[in-house]
Parts: sequence; C-alpha cells; structure tokens
Amino acid sequence: MGKLLFLIIVFSLFAGLVYFRGQSSELLSKSYVDKIIASDGQFHEENIRAVWFNKDLSPAPKSLAQRILENPTNVLGFSTAEKWIEVDLSTQHLYAHEGDQVVFDFPISSGLPWFPTITGEFRIWAKVRSQRMTGGNVAAGTFYDLPNVPFVQYFYKGFGLHGAYWHNDFGKPRSHGCVNLSIPDAEKLFFWTEPLLFSGEYTRTNISPTEGTRVVIHGTTPANID
Repeated sequence: MGKLLFLIIVFSLFAGLVYFRGQSSELLSKSYVDKIIASDGQFHEENIRAVWFNKDLSPAPKSLAQRILENPTNVLGFSTAEKWIEVDLSTQHLYAHEGDQVVFDFPISSGLPWFPTITGEFRIWAKVRSQRMTGGNVAAGTFYDLPNVPFVQYFYKGFGLHGAYWHNDFGKPRSHGCVNLSIPDAEKLFFWTEPLLFSGEYTRTNISPTEGTRVVIHGTTPANID
C-alpha cells in the first residue's frame, strides 16, 4: 500500500509539472483576459453542473445570487490610510491593511505547488461579482468548470482573489493559481477594496493602477499539502 501511494503521488506531481507550463500560459493568455473583460458579472442559475479536478460537485448555492447583488453598508473598517492586501504563501494567510494596521486576516488556499500563485506587487485591475471559470486538462486530471465563482478580484491577468464553494480546506494550497477564500471572507474583501462597485454594477475592468487596491504576494508555497 505504501509503495502504491508513493507511485500515485509521483505520477500526480509529474502530471502537474508537465501540465504547469500550459496552465501558467492559460492564466496569462490574452484569451483568458478577454473572457474576464467579457463577463457580465451576474449569477446564472441555469448553470447546474460544476467540475473541479475532473470531479463533479454541487454548483454554487442559489442563495449567493442575492448576496452578490447587495452592497453592505459596513465592511471591515474606515480609514484614510492606504488600503493594501498582503498574501503570505508560506502561512497561507491574507492580511487586509489600512496603512500599517492589520484590520482583518483570513486563511486562504493558494495555488498548489505545481500551479503556484504568482508573487510580487500588483494592483487590482478587475472586479467581477460572479464569473464562470474554466480551464485545466481532462487527461491530466486538472479540468475545472466552475460557474458563479463569487466576489472575484483580478490582480494580474488571470490571477485573482475569489470565493470558493467547492472546498472548505482553507489554510492549505488547493487552487490552480488563484487565491481562494471562504465566501464570507471574499465578500468582505470585495467590498473593502478600491474601487467600490456601485449598486447594480456587476463588473468593472481595466481599473487604473491609481484606483486599484495594492496587492503584495510573497513567501513560498508549502510542499506538504496534506
């Protein structure tokens, strides 16, 4: 049994590493960015099938439809200091800063070691209330088709911060490269960052670097994902 498990792990790592180049270029590709820009940002109830790593799972709960529409009146804190986001891949944690004060922190799930989340300093360039995300590869076992992904904030091409309804394993790497948060945490962050979407505004793209909240990502993805 131990030898079989070892072989499965080695095969999975090899498949992921072979596929990573395609996955990385997928998130960075113009066609992926074009899909983001073309998104209407609305919740589509007709999408009743979701797939994650080739496995069928329950779609986003319909209760999300109303939450996506509503702008909360009080999110995190109010301050004139600069708002900025820090993501520490080593600890799998996100920190919301106002100046040098941390006003909230959330556990996250970053990209798996073979689908690493990009590091560096960025600005949010697009905010989308709800979006269908597709990608991966069936043969490699990495295919995903996730409708109604909530509270999406893109900071570098196809890399984004967003809520996840398909797992509840925050604090461990689990994604194809994006930063996954619980839906309540993603919602708080979405309405805290700049610029704020107006009521009835489902999406905003091509946000100016002078407007978009700063995102700093650092650290090393843990090799042990159990």
